[in-house]
Amino acid sequence: MTDIATGWRRLATRMAAGVAGLVVAAGMAGQAAAAEVTLRLHHFFPPTSAVHSKYFADWKQRVESQSGGRIEVKIYPAMQLGGTPPSLFDQARTGQADIIWTVVGYTPDRFPEAEVFDLPFLPRSAEITSQAAHEFAMKHLTSRFEGVKVIAAHTHSPGLIHTRDREVRTPEDMKGLKLRGPSRLINSFIEALGAEPVGMPVPQTAEALSRGVIDGTVLPMEGLDALRLQELVHRHMVFAGENALYTTMMLVAMNQAKYDGLPADLKKVIDDNAGIAEARAIGRVMDQADAPVVAAIEKSTTNRIIALTSAETDRFRAVGAEVEKAWAERMTARGIDGPALIEEAKALVAKYAAQP
Repeated sequence: MTDIATGWRRLATRMAAGVAGLVVAAGMAGQAAAAEVTLRLHHFFPPTSAVHSKYFADWKQRVESQSGGRIEVKIYPAMQLGGTPPSLFDQARTGQADIIWTVVGYTPDRFPEAEVFDLPFLPRSAEITSQAAHEFAMKHLTSRFEGVKVIAAHTHSPGLIHTRDREVRTPEDMKGLKLRGPSRLINSFIEALGAEPVGMPVPQTAEALSRGVIDGTVLPMEGLDALRLQELVHRHMVFAGENALYTTMMLVAMNQAKYDGLPADLKKVIDDNAGIAEARAIGRVMDQADAPVVAAIEKSTTNRIIALTSAETDRFRAVGAEVEKAWAERMTARGIDGPALIEEAKALVAKYAAQP
């Protein structure tokens, strides 16, 4: 019995040592897999939005995988790190957030050249226009973006007019409407059409509609779904032709010091997931997100899509041409060649529209 007991004790000792070894090994493996760098990505859209769930979630996976787990990306939607959407650019610049996604036009006069992409009837699809916007930004806005590394400059999908219940087919139909607008130039267009623009970041739209502060908004279709606005606006005006009513330039950017502090191989991971291909990918996600919203509206008993004819659209285009002219003159007065920027932006949109 003594020999048997001794044998069991020896076996138990070996098993305990083996378990201890496994625990140590597991701990070492956990340490090896632990991220060396954590990037906090902060943006203003809800986690249900297509950009969050389909683009940023994919970007996170790619960066983490390509870094071998050495980079961890933590995404904070809906302004979870605090502040307001107009403060996002400075959050990236100062390092309060490592990466941000924002609307460039939320800070008027700071990026004046970018306003060219807010001009009426300049954009096409988000995929096309985002590539044009990125190329344009890398040529004309790099000094304005000092303090951040641009991941992608892009635009959202075609913007439309959405109202509670009024059909808008002419500029005269706009009179008396209070419409939320995202930027100074788009607000100028809304005002030129006869409505009263109410500037505010898009996350405030639902509350403003619910309280009766505004009668409608300009927004892409995917934005309606992201913010759950279909129950608040019921008429959706779609314009004829290949060019959309409006869009606006948006930006995904990283704190420059955070990027500069990365080792060369991790910088390459960021570089490989930045640039015009990313702008195109974001645009494609936003375009694709429009389709189910349109389908749901078409099936709805309370919501209607109002398709304007070419003749009706031309009246809005005429107003847009005046807004474009006024913008060019304002830029020229600031020492910026507005007419040249307009021609370049239009040429870039046409360039990417012609590509497969």
